[in-house]
Amino acid sequence: MATFSRHVTVDWKGTLMEGGGSVKAGTGAFTLPVSFPRRIGEPEGTTSPEELVAAAHASCFAMVIAATMGKKGASVAACQVTSTVTTDKGEAGLTIISSQLDVAASGVTGMDAATFVTTVTEAEKGCPVSKALRGGSATISVKVAVK
Repeated sequence: MATFSRHVTVDWKGTLMEGGGSVKAGTGAFTLPVSFPRRIGEPEGTTSPEELVAAAHASCFAMVIAATMGKKGASVAACQVTSTVTTDKGEAGLTIISSQLDVAASGVTGMDAATFVTTVTEAEKGCPVSKALRGGSATISVKVAVK
């Protein structure tokens, strides 16, 4: 089985409340500002871990829909997937509690609308990001270096 990896680096300076950083894709595809006050308050042009999780979930699920449609000999001309990640800020800290996936499709061919809805709903179970959010089998390791 072939595996592949991608990475993102965050350069952070300062305290939680007054510091900030930038999220940099290893591919060079993006560099985005992050800060904790903007994470839990108004974003004001910054991103957050939750927004990045939502981006991963929506893009992954859009690909799963396209693949599933192809396997069934069907297609969709345009498909918009929105993931809304909700986080609870409780006494124990921040906890991601849900990701709502909204799918809007047009130009479905090869199946009727009801079959498309059933197909998309079933396809979600195979989405790798959905599996990770549900507590999938991903391993997490931590390596630390102090300079």
